[in-house]
Amino acid sequence: MNKRLLLYPLVIGFFGCLIWFIISKGSHLTTDGTTPASAQITADAASSAKTVTASSPAESVWTSMVHNVQHPLALLLLQVILILVTARVFGWLANKIGQPSVVGEIVAGICLGPSLFGMVLPATSTFVFPAEGFKNLQFLSQIGLAFFMFVVGMELDTHKMKNKAHDAVMISHASIIFPFFLGVWLAYYMYAQFAPANVNFLSFALFMGIAMSITAFPVLARIVQERKLSNTPLGMLAITCAAADDVTAWCILAVVIAIVKAGTLWTAALTLALAMVFLVIMLYGLKPWLAKKITHLQQQHKEKSIVAVAFMTMLFSAWAAEVIGIHALFGAFLAGVIMPAEVSVQKLLTDKLEDVSVLLLLPIFFVFTGLRTQIGLLGQGHLWAVFGMIMLVAVGGKLGGSAITAKLMGQSWIDSLGIGALMNTRGLMELVVLNMGYDLGILSPEIFAMMVLMALATTFMTGPLLDIVKKVEESHLHTSQLG
Repeated sequence: MNKRLLLYPLVIGFFGCLIWFIISKGSHLTTDGTTPASAQITADAASSAKTVTASSPAESVWTSMVHNVQHPLALLLLQVILILVTARVFGWLANKIGQPSVVGEIVAGICLGPSLFGMVLPATSTFVFPAEGFKNLQFLSQIGLAFFMFVVGMELDTHKMKNKAHDAVMISHASIIFPFFLGVWLAYYMYAQFAPANVNFLSFALFMGIAMSITAFPVLARIVQERKLSNTPLGMLAITCAAADDVTAWCILAVVIAIVKAGTLWTAALTLALAMVFLVIMLYGLKPWLAKKITHLQQQHKEKSIVAVAFMTMLFSAWAAEVIGIHALFGAFLAGVIMPAEVSVQKLLTDKLEDVSVLLLLPIFFVFTGLRTQIGLLGQGHLWAVFGMIMLVAVGGKLGGSAITAKLMGQSWIDSLGIGALMNTRGLMELVVLNMGYDLGILSPEIFAMMVLMALATTFMTGPLLDIVKKVEESHLHTSQLG
């Protein structure tokens, strides 16, 4: 043992001396006079180092730290830390008042944006969230959304949709077409004042329509689960309606994006044709192959290979959808849909993805949306009146259309209002649509801010509306028992 302890410093010391000897000899070497670009960079760095060393040691350390903080990677890490801490705090507060954590995370994003943080501490806000740093946050948020949409696609239970297909399809499609119509009608009156200068009415109207008709399937499913409604007829029908709504709305959104990006009808038709070919390949080519491949890998207990195949499928699907022109998120969602329905496979992939996407990357998306939301733009009274109209159209179209259709399909008024309240939940999916519209330049900052507030309000009101429906149901049961 003593020999080993003695050998360690001897070896380290011997090679340390050799390194020092070579460096001391190399410091006397000269170049041939030509200065390549890398050498010029080294010279510049040496020059700046001399400037730093000219000051006191404390000042040089401080200057170096300030320079390091402003480095893009350090700044991105600081942004992520701030986002995650704020999102967790606001998510916890939302849960305390009976709201899903997504509501708190959206509020956290708005508070970190120009609406509060940027207004109270503008210099600090500009330092932490500079305009040129938005791209990094946007890419991270898009990756997180792709993972999340993949998980959402896997969680779609097509068997339940088949069992309640007739009622669910009728209710979900009515809850899309009615608010879509109202959104297009509202766009007719808002276009001249609020649409960006280079956007035609068709693009603006289609995006207003789809934004009004979306339902947040993941948020709805979480609310149903938290309220222990999963095994009730109301909960099962609501989840089935939301699933059908989700699939339909994403198909419509893909068409809308294709039309908007294409510019001409012929180009749009070609994009839609490519999208249909892509859909057929995914459903009838890749899906059967995946089922065989993953079953074979399961038999060999190769879990890492299963995850690798699933990830590559998701990335390929997202890439293909983006290249075609129907957005990468649609491709990620479709990749989730074609995954084998075995519980073990879904659990394996969900365990790998859900925590990273929900706890790390999705809050970045919410805060990125909040950073874009400038509530200060709505300073004039008539803009709040316009927001009131948006709320009226959104709630009346979605809640009213769902509830009335559910009643016509034979549901009781109480269950119909419960379905309407749940289908009115927009949350994450609404923000995805709004960010797409904003990125494409279709929605102005004012409209974007109003629509984000609408998404927040409609998600927030779901819980209280369900509480009212529950109290009415209990009162009705109590009255019938007394009678």
